[in-house]
Amino acid sequence: MTQAAKTYTPEDMAEFARQARVRILEAVKHAGGGHVGGPYSAADMLAALYFGVMNIRPEDPDWPDRDRFVLSKGHSAIALYTMLALRGYFPVEELLTFDGINSRLQGHPDMTATPGVDMSSGSLGLGFAAALGIALGARAEGRDFTTYVMLGDGECNEGVVWEGAHVAARYGLDNIIAIVDHNKLQQFGWTGASVEERITPYTENQLADRWRAFGWHVIEVDGHDIPAFLDAMEEAGGVEGKPVAVIAHTIKGKGVSYMEGNYTWHSKVPTDEEFAVAMAELGETAGGAA
Repeated sequence: MTQAAKTYTPEDMAEFARQARVRILEAVKHAGGGHVGGPYSAADMLAALYFGVMNIRPEDPDWPDRDRFVLSKGHSAIALYTMLALRGYFPVEELLTFDGINSRLQGHPDMTATPGVDMSSGSLGLGFAAALGIALGARAEGRDFTTYVMLGDGECNEGVVWEGAHVAARYGLDNIIAIVDHNKLQQFGWTGASVEERITPYTENQLADRWRAFGWHVIEVDGHDIPAFLDAMEEAGGVEGKPVAVIAHTIKGKGVSYMEGNYTWHSKVPTDEEFAVAMAELGETAGGAA
């Protein structure tokens, strides 16, 4: 177990996830743009990773033997930034510079600018491919760290994801754990004009079965149940000889009633009224960045 796991309880992690949702919405409102739904579905898992799973040193972001994290669904960068700030990589106040000119916190992660970002990402699928390269490099250098990579379920429509999945299984990469944020609400895809005719990224069990078919050990979990997610990470760390895919069932916009399961909150700036309602539901006041 890492030092973080010994220090923070699941209740602490849940509180960090709550704080992250508050900071995410403040930053997006202040910037006048950004993603909310996907960051909210990922917040609990990111809190568990950064405060209970990964072996990291915020005071030494470039420590060679740290575990790596790649946010392949790079449009959810503000979720990663909030967790890095809460973990101590840079001041929490800096979150309000999100997406600003000359800010270290751009709309997609930039490893050359932001402390704690292990790989730049944005074009869907390419972060996953880079994570495989990191894992292969660790093996070649004899380094004993784990690479964690988070993908969106809509991102799994990309061909490069399945090319990478094949390569990882072929080489028996057991030092990589892919976490799929399966919130079942990709931004685009219709069979008709109405919301009811939207296409879900994958039907029941289809996504897990596809990863199994590519030779990965698959674990399914509720991505908002932090103790269950921690158990899944422990199981994943014990798998030998093959890569692990954790299919995390989540709710897009988790934590705010009018956002949950609503694809329009994939990328949207709240009005003052919406912001106030969200802050109240998250246990905060509407002061912040409104």
